[in-house]
Amino acid sequence: MKKLHYEITIHAPQEKVWQAVTEDKNYREWTAPFHPGSYFEGSWKKGDKMRFLGPGENGQVGGMLSLIEKSEYPSYISIKHYGQIVKGKEDTTSDEVKKWAPSYENYTFEKTNDNTTCFIAELDMPEEWAEHMDTAWPKALDKLKEIAER
Repeated sequence: MKKLHYEITIHAPQEKVWQAVTEDKNYREWTAPFHPGSYFEGSWKKGDKMRFLGPGENGQVGGMLSLIEKSEYPSYISIKHYGQIVKGKEDTTSDEVKKWAPSYENYTFEKTNDNTTCFIAELDMPEEWAEHMDTAWPKALDKLKEIAER
């Protein structure tokens, strides 16, 4: 497992950056560089189950099963990934899942001043996905910045 770190300075208050990250319409826009058509089902509240989803092969839904470990508005979110959804079915026990689960994705919304936030994403990632993330995260952060600064 590899630890990845990405950050960007956004000229918007923490609350507006949080909204850009977590609101459905915004989420669909800023996460497109990872997988076009990405969306979520669930809530960003502590203890809530989340399903991070997107269109898969032959139109079948795929994605991640996750739990919001911490949610401290407007400064921090910790997401625990514990399973996957393949062809619409939940998988938490396969050998494939055991290679990376649990893994964490943490978002810090660091207030720089009243109108500037440093958004930091830190995540655990299997080696084979690191290159994709190193390409996708900078694009996603640029899109997130654009959304929050509108």
